[in-house]
Amino acid sequence: MIIRPPAEKRDNLLLLEGVRDLRAPLQDSHHLDSIVAKSLQMQRVLDIARQLASTQATALIQGESGTGKEVIAKAIHAWSPRANRSLITIDCTTIPEPLMESELFGHERGAFTGALVTKRGLFEEGNGGTIFLDEIGEMPLSAQAKLLRVLQEQTIRRVGGTTSIHIDVQVLAATNKDLKTIVHKRRFREDLYYRLNGVVITLPPLRERPEDIMALADHFLNMYRQQCGRKVVGIASEAMELLLHHSWPGNVRELEKAIERAVILGHSHLIMPEDLPPSLLGHDDFKPAADQKRSTLVELEKVHILAALVEHRWNQTKVAEELGINRTTLWRKMKKYHIDTPS
Repeated sequence: MIIRPPAEKRDNLLLLEGVRDLRAPLQDSHHLDSIVAKSLQMQRVLDIARQLASTQATALIQGESGTGKEVIAKAIHAWSPRANRSLITIDCTTIPEPLMESELFGHERGAFTGALVTKRGLFEEGNGGTIFLDEIGEMPLSAQAKLLRVLQEQTIRRVGGTTSIHIDVQVLAATNKDLKTIVHKRRFREDLYYRLNGVVITLPPLRERPEDIMALADHFLNMYRQQCGRKVVGIASEAMELLLHHSWPGNVRELEKAIERAVILGHSHLIMPEDLPPSLLGHDDFKPAADQKRSTLVELEKVHILAALVEHRWNQTKVAEELGINRTTLWRKMKKYHIDTPS
């Protein structure tokens, strides 16, 4: 005979498992070693992150899906005086609204049906450390009001409790949405928006930083080559051209999966164009979102120069001839776009 817990209790057990999974330690596949940043845009992001890490300020990390917002949050925690304490990541899309307050701030025994014991919330468990609220734009309005009070007073009160509990946490929030637009639609509290908007870190999309595409592709190649036990040693120039010209709607996450696929399915010591996903070869019907930013002429020129350098194995004489410019002009453009010849 199999005895199953009541449905409500089963749901709570599943939720707890989900929350536990969200408390990702820093020593995982996306720790600080995975911050590959050659572009000036990402160097500025890291500079802001380092400055923020020395303070207790609340910050908002914004950027398209897959740009690495959680990686930056982990970096801020690792560079902060709180590095030896907990970093608790909470995905606001995974916790049902009726359970949000209890999960974040805890509850007292008997506070509601099924509250058989007193339970500490995630903010209380993260005391002394960092709380990362991922996809903050999806947090229910009822929980937003409680979060605002916590940020202002640095205290929490468990559901059903009468005593305020002081906590010391740094709160980092992230979103891939335009919070100001959500505020205008009355789906996000304006006062909470301005409370989070003090320090804003904006991650640029991958299509705007082609030098990072090359560096990240090489990083992921080395990572998956070791994991999969393959003898792939590099990326063919034709394949690299495809990587540089792709719009990357899924950003770094999409690039990582593209390289993982190529390493697994490739039959050569180099990643070839045919090893890449169909979306990079123009074989599918995927269209970027209508509101996706179009590349500027400057960005296109930068990508074009990089692609030519890769194709001609960084032979600047041949590249200058192909582009119809002299070597001095090519050198100046490389300096302007911070394109360094690989060692």
